[in-house]
Amino acid sequence: MAEHYLNHPNFGLISCLCRVDEFHSLFTTLFSQRLFLLTTISPNGISFESVPRADAKLMVENQMRSLRHVGSHNDQKDLRNIYKRTFSQ
Repeated sequence: MAEHYLNHPNFGLISCLCRVDEFHSLFTTLFSQRLFLLTTISPNGISFESVPRADAKLMVENQMRSLRHVGSHNDQKDLRNIYKRTFSQ
């Protein structure tokens, strides 16, 4: 899984944790990984919505379950490592 970054106007560089669906991805700030942002891509551009840590964790867990059914082994392994690094602190 390739790493993806966006430059947020207030929080600087943010890193993609995982894709939630076709139009949404979950990002976190690089400096502390305590602020989670759900990005929405639309014809009007990109919007950001702050989400609680528990909701972000659930989104990643749901994506991990989804990858178990349809994803590659490498994608599963990469997301599991992201999950451990982000939420096992």
